Amino acid sequence: MSDVRRTDAVLLLVALVWGSSYLSAQTATAALPVLLVLFARYGLSAVACLGLVASGRRGSRRWTRAELRAGLPLGATQAAVLLVETYGVAHTSAANAGLIISLTIVLTPLLDRGGRHGSLPLSFFAATGVCILAVGLLMSGNGFHAPRLGDLLMLGAAVIRAGHVALVGRFTTGRAIRPLQLTTVQTLVGAALFLPAAALDLPTLVHADPATWAQLVYLALFCSVFAFLAQTWAVQRTSASRASLLLGTEPVWAVAVGVALGGDHLAPLTGLGAALMVAGTYWGQAVERAHRSTPDPSPTASQAHANTHAHALSKDPECPSTPTTLTTT
Repeated sequence: MSDVRRTDAVLLLVALVWGSSYLSAQTATAALPVLLVLFARYGLSAVACLGLVASGRRGSRRWTRAELRAGLPLGATQAAVLLVETYGVAHTSAANAGLIISLTIVLTPLLDRGGRHGSLPLSFFAATGVCILAVGLLMSGNGFHAPRLGDLLMLGAAVIRAGHVALVGRFTTGRAIRPLQLTTVQTLVGAALFLPAAALDLPTLVHADPATWAQLVYLALFCSVFAFLAQTWAVQRTSASRASLLLGTEPVWAVAVGVALGGDHLAPLTGLGAALMVAGTYWGQAVERAHRSTPDPSPTASQAHANTHAHALSKDPECPSTPTTLTTT
């Protein structure tokens, strides 16, 4: 297998793993309280990350001040994303959860305006309108009715995740922050936040059946630690545009896993909503990417120098290639 195909295969695997995470979370929360599931996921992830850090070179085991300053607030916002997202998955279908959360792709550019020139083109807002229509169809089920609680929570999770991604860019751009160290701080923060709320239910976790533990381990080691590190490895070996295109298949995998393994059924309206959501997110992503790559028509000398410096930083293997490489699902 060529390097290009190997990298593409890794990115598709990450998208598949993230797409399957909604069914795994739904299954785990059916057996255990949501807060206990979140603590277990963060706790297992933290142990794995600490093990990876400890196995590295001696100099790489220490956290820099910049990594701690970024990791503490980002850990809190990431915990908020997973809190709302996991409660949402528990009250809707895995297919709907994966599709609605993909709104993050078009919401993030609206919140992250740092360093962008000019306003987004009208075509981007048209793509956003297609996604909003898709959400309405997804929430309709077999007919129009009041939105389900889970769908509304997933919509809120998409907004919070978009804000989290924007903050990742603000806290990490131009700084030598290592992905593994930052992720480790975030997982430790999440475990600390959920421990008090889950403490009383810890005996339940100890006596959970093997199938539930399998879901928890899968969420922690595969959907969090493995997916993040594999994504970082792959993005450093391909273009951000190609990586975004392949990772953008996550909602497709969420639907496929939900239908094949979770017993979800796509009614005609929800099927149309699924198609519009995928089309709208791809369209919006393409418009935003083209807008971002368009050079400023009259850059000053200092701006040109700053852009050159930022480009050099983005090629530094110690820095993340894109802000989204620092988020987990």
